[in-house]
Amino acid sequence: MNFVVVIPARLASTRLPNKPLLDIAGKPMVQRVWEQACKSEAAEVYIATDHKNIADAAEAFGAKVCMTSDEHESGTDRLQEVSETLGFDDAQIIVNVQGDEPLIPPEVINQVGQLMQGDAEMATLYEKILHAEQVFDPHIVKVVTDLQGHALYFSRSPMPWYRDGFSDDKHALPSSIAYKRHIGIYGYRASLLHQFVQWPVSDLESVEKLEQLRALSNGIRIRIEEACATIPPGIDTQKDLEHVRQVISQSSE
Repeated sequence: MNFVVVIPARLASTRLPNKPLLDIAGKPMVQRVWEQACKSEAAEVYIATDHKNIADAAEAFGAKVCMTSDEHESGTDRLQEVSETLGFDDAQIIVNVQGDEPLIPPEVINQVGQLMQGDAEMATLYEKILHAEQVFDPHIVKVVTDLQGHALYFSRSPMPWYRDGFSDDKHALPSSIAYKRHIGIYGYRASLLHQFVQWPVSDLESVEKLEQLRALSNGIRIRIEEACATIPPGIDTQKDLEHVRQVISQSSE
């Protein structure tokens, strides 16, 4: 498969200062993510950062680094700068792997790269929601899809609304439909990235705070499949960090 991986890594974090450089069993977090991405079938793996400390650390463990502006408002903007700086062809497939997911399975990265084969401009993944409380959690992004494997809409709200059930019991999920949780890994064509940064923030994106809605608002069809492997949660809090440290330490014993 012809794709590259870009891992955005910003030093700024309100809940976990210096997050990409936090130690996980003897290695900085961003190195753990990079090592997982290197196990995929990607032709190249790049770390995109706006801070010299991250760049120095990444170069020390052998990663290819692309310095980016510290003024980007979205990860897609940062990805576009990488594409432009490295001179990617318009047809180049870029898989965006979040810099705070040190346990991401390489086969999931490959899956997104595979989804981008053919004429796809953008792709992502979902996993099934098994518990009703997750449907009502605004921190969990839901997605509905069509029968051809494209995303119809993303929302923080319960979606679809179970008219005959939720009005009486919000713990009852219908057996006839699978509720889907969006997973924040994306594939893009370089050509789409160049278009994306020219589009104004859409009304839907502004309300939901979900930048993928800018693509949908501009008529882009987003390929989507159920993830082929379970993707452990990323690291947002100190509790998340301690959990991942424990998992990695146990796996290396």
